Amino acid sequence: MSQAIAVHHQIMWNRLISVVEEQAVTLMRTAFCTSVREAGDLSAGVFDRKGRMIAQAVTGTPGHVNSMAESVGHFVRIFGESGVQDGDVLVTNDPWMGTGHLHDITVVTPVFRAGRLIGYFASTAHVVDIGGRGFGPDAGDVFEEGLCLPPMKLYKRGVLNEDLIAILRTNVRERDQVVGDFQSLAACNDTGRRRLQSMLDEFALADLETLAEFIFAHSERATRERIAAIRNAAQRYEMTVDGYESPVTMRVCVQADGDTLRADFAGTSGTSRYGINVPLTYTKAYACYALKCAIAPEIPNNWGSLLPFEITAPEGCILNAPRPCPVSVRHVLGHLIPDVILGALQPLCPDVVPAEGASALWNLQMRFEGVTDETRHRQFEVLMFNTGGTGARPNRDGMSATAFPSGVHAMSVEVTESVGPIVIWRKELRPDSAGVGRWRGGLGQHIEIGAREGYRFSLNAMFDRVDHPARGHNGGGAGAAGRVALDDGTTLRGKGKQPMPAGRRLVLDLPGGGGNGQAAERAEALVRRDVAAGYLSLTQATKAYPHAFDTAATPTPTSTSTSTV
Repeated sequence: MSQAIAVHHQIMWNRLISVVEEQAVTLMRTAFCTSVREAGDLSAGVFDRKGRMIAQAVTGTPGHVNSMAESVGHFVRIFGESGVQDGDVLVTNDPWMGTGHLHDITVVTPVFRAGRLIGYFASTAHVVDIGGRGFGPDAGDVFEEGLCLPPMKLYKRGVLNEDLIAILRTNVRERDQVVGDFQSLAACNDTGRRRLQSMLDEFALADLETLAEFIFAHSERATRERIAAIRNAAQRYEMTVDGYESPVTMRVCVQADGDTLRADFAGTSGTSRYGINVPLTYTKAYACYALKCAIAPEIPNNWGSLLPFEITAPEGCILNAPRPCPVSVRHVLGHLIPDVILGALQPLCPDVVPAEGASALWNLQMRFEGVTDETRHRQFEVLMFNTGGTGARPNRDGMSATAFPSGVHAMSVEVTESVGPIVIWRKELRPDSAGVGRWRGGLGQHIEIGAREGYRFSLNAMFDRVDHPARGHNGGGAGAAGRVALDDGTTLRGKGKQPMPAGRRLVLDLPGGGGNGQAAERAEALVRRDVAAGYLSLTQATKAYPHAFDTAATPTPTSTSTSTV
């Protein structure tokens, strides 16, 4: 291929990425659920006619997009080219064909040009409710967790499947939000389809085949070159976390075999009776993400760049849970997978691997019900995304209140309070929650939540790092453990549905990230800065970093917390 042709293809590749980014932005701007329009809990991408991902939007989560990279293949296998027509829109939320749990809806739209199928657009979003018990870990099997839609048609030749909509409206609590989000997913794919047609017209292309092969070949080659450059010795790591009925141990062995990088989760704990189990598709998604972050972060994500990674886990372990295991909150363990993978890669990539972080989102699903004559028949489902601190990096502090690895945004207090009778009394960084070290971990948050007058609420907790905090690396200290309580001091469970007593507030102390390196090596100026900012109490500072006060005047704190709102 000549250099001129290669440059031409690179321009089209960049243009294609902008097309799918506009697809994702359309979803965020039309979505009904705050987790999508505010937090960006979504994915969007374009696929070739074989169901191979050509490009993904930058906006979105690895768990969604890397799972969706496999799920489109299921649609292609089930429907085939003869089973779809122009104007069709396909949908599923099957956890083992989609992104791991029923609350994620995957919509796939075939694209035709001159009467011929040339590819697909796909998108995924989390809906606030899908029936059943509601979003939480307490179900005994997937059948209790809500409606499961097999791959089927949401639209047929441009005509809405009214029977499917009627089933949704009859079985979900927030019918307008849920049906609206189904439509938003279809609309964003249509945006991608229209922008793609314009792009193909501009570059005089009949289809995507030549461009897709260029993207796949260059991405795969570049990724394999990175893998071939690392040592091939087997690297192991394990991490124990809270689980539900008992702690869960995740073990991994990562090994480069020529230009292929393999991660095997043999030795990981077995499945749980509750909904913290993880389908293999979601395990693959976050394992590949972690491997790619460490080995080839700047190479765009697509079928070719993912091909050199092989992920395995024994069937029946908690990271390869078979149907019909409950999987509603598979993210609680799934978001911890990168910490395990990166821990194994530390000897191979010491300059990029961070310490363990709070990792898993502290998602908050709350049900508000009226208790007065005026409010008695009103009910609201409110979903909040909250995050703790990330682990300290090899050459800088961890990030506070930051969602890694999901990358979702914080949901603002004002928007959250606008969708239900909820009052967020406090939301601020949590002092002394960062693991100490040469580079400290990121801070968690302190959050207090109550119901408006005339309402009560229940909490469906799905939290981890309460009993097993994030560990430091290279002599760094552990981050602070999380805590779930009432404002009177009563401790609550980290997982499961729990009613809130009338008049009481829910108090969450989110965990911090682990530190990196010895605390005695931390620069004195950084210690004093953290004390002055209120990130670190003077008591904790003098205990953890005594060297910072041997020759310097004692710093005076200017605040006790820093708002993240």
